[in-house]
Amino acid sequence: MPLELITYGDPVLRVRATPVARITPDFKRLVDGMMETMYANSGVGLAAQQVGQTVSVCVIDIPPDMDVAGEGGPRLHPDLTMPLVMFNPQIIRRAKALERCDEGCLSFPGIHTGVQRATELTVGFVDWRGESRTLDCRGLLARAVQHELDHLSGVLLVDRMSPVKKISLAGVLKRLREETEAKRAAPRQV
Repeated sequence: MPLELITYGDPVLRVRATPVARITPDFKRLVDGMMETMYANSGVGLAAQQVGQTVSVCVIDIPPDMDVAGEGGPRLHPDLTMPLVMFNPQIIRRAKALERCDEGCLSFPGIHTGVQRATELTVGFVDWRGESRTLDCRGLLARAVQHELDHLSGVLLVDRMSPVKKISLAGVLKRLREETEAKRAAPRQV
């Protein structure tokens, strides 16, 4: 069952993630709900904060047709099985080469902005079996990893926007924040 998607204006999005000490069945249920939420909202990644949890876990699923070098290029990660579940992810190495690309975020519905990110990186994380792994990432996968790790650090898409973009979206961001605050203040129905 999909979980409630948290949107801009909810303070949980600004909370730094707590490391996961041990992977338990509760985390399996959380991750299953995160995946359903990500798919239900046509996302390619989701961090725990985006479903109201403050633990260090994110999920990513890059479709094969989006895991390519340029238009019609070869697959960048042909041997990688998706979806990825990463506990306690950390960037180990980040390329100096940067690229600005359009990004969206499920916690900012309908909002896109150019974000500059490293084109390649190596991420270390703990997998489902509790084993430490490293993964070299390029293209959209590298961008998605950086985006989700931002969430785990309490950094949001709005923090990556240019000042001009923030000004141009000020009304939209204010409305989203107010809608989120109103939803949080409304009594919950059982």
